[in-house]
Amino acid sequence: MIGVKANLFRRLQIAVLLLPFVMVMVGCGSDKKEIIESFSDPKEMPTVFSKDVSTLVSDSGVTRYRAVAPEWYIYDQSSTPRWYFPKGIYLENFDENYNVSAFLEGDTAIYYKTQRLWELRGDVKMANTKDERFFTEKLYWSQDAQKIYSDTLIHIERGDRIIEGVGFESNQNMTAYKILKTTGIFPVEDMRRKDTTSMQALDTLKQKTAIGNIEIKSE
Repeated sequence: MIGVKANLFRRLQIAVLLLPFVMVMVGCGSDKKEIIESFSDPKEMPTVFSKDVSTLVSDSGVTRYRAVAPEWYIYDQSSTPRWYFPKGIYLENFDENYNVSAFLEGDTAIYYKTQRLWELRGDVKMANTKDERFFTEKLYWSQDAQKIYSDTLIHIERGDRIIEGVGFESNQNMTAYKILKTTGIFPVEDMRRKDTTSMQALDTLKQKTAIGNIEIKSE
């Protein structure tokens, strides 16, 4: 009888000791569930991650552009295969003679592999070989259509004038373009006296000259 009571007392002691641990586990249940669910779809996890990238990218066996980015995430297994550049990207587009024909830069960027479509957002800057400069907040570049376009505000600085509007379409070399809705045309000197910041912003594009030694195929 004494042995039974001792055994019962020992079990009660163990139960009391385990009670706080059980309460903590119950309290953390919802947190653990959220963590597990966040990893429930492995297809939405990046398959490749690279830092400080400077690389040449080919399309159909031809080198088309150079990409420079602090971070590069590749989602090849996703239902929407894509490249993601959360900290921005700098792009140089090459013509058929491998000369740089246009410069593009954005705060964040996504390349949708199936659609062969680039999306740049944030402080987006562009320039062509005529030293015409383009500023907007959102930009799309379709490789299949060989077209660059935007549906947001656009600011263009040319040698003789500055043009502003909403909506923009261009060839991918940025040499033949149109504004869908023009909101203003100003003499260059008037606008430059008001704001020289935008003039300096794009000068850094042509100063980035490091050439990558890796070639990535986007097809």
